[in-house]
Amino acid sequence: MNSTRTHFRRVAVYCGSSGGVGTHYLDAARAAGAYLAERGIDLVYGGGRVGMMGAVAEGALMKGGKVYGVIPEKLKTRELAHEGLTELFIVDSMHARKTMMASMADAFVALPGGWGTLEEVFEVVTWSQLNYHKKPVGLLNVRGYYDHLVAFLDHAMAEGFIRPIHRPLCASADSMDALLDRLSKLQIPDIGRWIDKP
Repeated sequence: MNSTRTHFRRVAVYCGSSGGVGTHYLDAARAAGAYLAERGIDLVYGGGRVGMMGAVAEGALMKGGKVYGVIPEKLKTRELAHEGLTELFIVDSMHARKTMMASMADAFVALPGGWGTLEEVFEVVTWSQLNYHKKPVGLLNVRGYYDHLVAFLDHAMAEGFIRPIHRPLCASADSMDALLDRLSKLQIPDIGRWIDKP
């Protein structure tokens, strides 16, 4: 890691269509969206208007930010697509949704969420490891939500299933400010440095 910093124009945020228990997760999502907008960073997200997805979009919109949603046709009604965005893209599959979000964003942040959020964040980390892109990925660890996952990733590294050179590819922090600062400095290893090594 060095002092070189990357400026992000657009950040993709993965998060749940549920709000979790209590209001603290929704409050954190709204604050994350507002944080991006206040810094002139566009938000790319899953296009819904409910749960964490709706909250992060509203947080950005309330601060005058640009918000781009990407939602599959099949989920447009089920997830109650947000109609007040800068632009809403309707795609034909989950694969198309993930591909479009990845192509639009300069970095990826996972807020609390369930199966879909975990699947999305691990996929873009894998793409980063394999140099399909060189964009940083991080977990916003709201109220310790990702503590057990972070501990598991450290365990996977200790057991030899994640190389030490790749462990930083999934960063974490408990505030957007700290997380984006960490992501802005992250150096993604070139695949040639490790692919042929045992």
